[in-house]
Amino acid sequence: MRSLLPLLLVLFFCTCGRAPEPTADAPPPRPNILFIMSDDHAQRAISAYTDELIETPHLDRIANEGMLFRNSFVTNSICAPSRAAILTGKYSHLNGKIDNLTPFNKDQWTFTEELHRAGYRTSLIGKHHLMNIPRGFDEFRGLVGQGDYYNPVFVHNGDTLAPEEGYTTTLITDYALAELRRHATDTSGQPFCMLYWHKAPHRNWMPDTADLAGLLDKRYPEPATLRDEYQGRPAAAHADMRIADMFVSQDLKVLETYEPKDPGTGGATFWPGGPERMARYFYAEIERLTPAQRAAWEPFLARVGKEWQEVKGTDRELAWRYQRYMQDYLASVKSVDDNVGRVLDFLDESGLAENTIVIYTSDQGFYLGEHGWYDKRFMYEESHRTPLLIRYPARVAAGSTTEQLVLNIDLGSTLLDYAGVTPPAEVQGRSLRPLLEGKVPEDWRQDIYYRYYESMNSFHRVARHEGVRDERYKLIQFTEPGFEGYELYDLQEDPHEMVNRIDDPALEAVQARLIERIKEQRVALKVVD
Repeated sequence: MRSLLPLLLVLFFCTCGRAPEPTADAPPPRPNILFIMSDDHAQRAISAYTDELIETPHLDRIANEGMLFRNSFVTNSICAPSRAAILTGKYSHLNGKIDNLTPFNKDQWTFTEELHRAGYRTSLIGKHHLMNIPRGFDEFRGLVGQGDYYNPVFVHNGDTLAPEEGYTTTLITDYALAELRRHATDTSGQPFCMLYWHKAPHRNWMPDTADLAGLLDKRYPEPATLRDEYQGRPAAAHADMRIADMFVSQDLKVLETYEPKDPGTGGATFWPGGPERMARYFYAEIERLTPAQRAAWEPFLARVGKEWQEVKGTDRELAWRYQRYMQDYLASVKSVDDNVGRVLDFLDESGLAENTIVIYTSDQGFYLGEHGWYDKRFMYEESHRTPLLIRYPARVAAGSTTEQLVLNIDLGSTLLDYAGVTPPAEVQGRSLRPLLEGKVPEDWRQDIYYRYYESMNSFHRVARHEGVRDERYKLIQFTEPGFEGYELYDLQEDPHEMVNRIDDPALEAVQARLIERIKEQRVALKVVD
């Protein structure tokens, strides 16, 4: 008997936290859910899609051990509305969150509250950006507003805490791991759904001090459209989101010592207080740093300032601005990747990995110099697309991919499907489960509808528009007064969307078909305005 004791102890600790094995009389256990989301993460900044800019080995693991979605899109490319669409499974016009300014209606249905009612332990760790906290979370530790890259303020289950020292991407992960450790030692069998949502790589892209060394020596290839002149695209020409007009302070990290008056507009032409107020935000960020953090940043900022003075007003300025932007943006992505790696390792070590669905996505894509831009909002590919990687060893074949058109509103329905829960009829998203398991339903969508609501007299001056995109063609209808009109693109012949073909007789039939599809989609999706 004594000789069996060590073996019994080993078996106990090895199985602690694992899902119970199904028996002949019991269904398989419901999966755990780890929903990882970053903010403004472009597909091009994940090496599972392309390694031209960065290596992201830990994010790539999710794709390599599950499915990579090559055609994943959002319904409204702006932060808070995208998050609301994900939570509710509905387009902005139905969930009410059409822009970043109106509060989220916390009394409406969300897939997380439905999972909570179905017996899941639910948590949100990180950025939510919805002003109101959605219902149905057992554990909520969210950033206040956009959050800061250093020493952030969290709201914990309704209580606003003091600033916490550290780098925000790491702190969010520390709290996610603490919640996961709770699950790993829980013998009740209760499944969990955790929203592990990062601030990074949202503007203003402040890297971790650990990633500053050597960062200014890195160089990245310029996109072919960096110097786009926007012929035939008046709304694009009028937008205020060019790298050439970024704040040199807030965005490029040039201190007043080197540039007393910031020349950038930074997208804030119509913002209360204007560009001058927005440009000051960076100095507030610097003031937040601890003495040790500031000491790490000082030599970095000194070199940035000297470089700026050398290139300012020369033909090298735009190239320098682009590199400066990419250095900070991609370093912010690297930290996300490193920290996701910590979480994936813990899932393996704890025995949770096999029965846990892991999703990685972003609230939308982002411009990394394409069309000369940063930011998002437009229906053009770089911001309309979003990364989507899903791993579930029990159901999804490793290394699988799909080309089908999928939307962010599909994610909640997918997770409910695997949990054995039926969403209400008004949910507009569809479960991705058939695609994940290698089947394409005969009635799978052939095109997708998009709608952007903010006006030209708003942040970044992006005109209101809507549109449809199918496998090959995209039609955008701008409805902003003074910018009304259509743009038509052949994505096969013109993947960078540089040539508006709306007046091309060769595409007359395509144009007519897509104009009709916008009307049909509006009816089907209950768009009333």
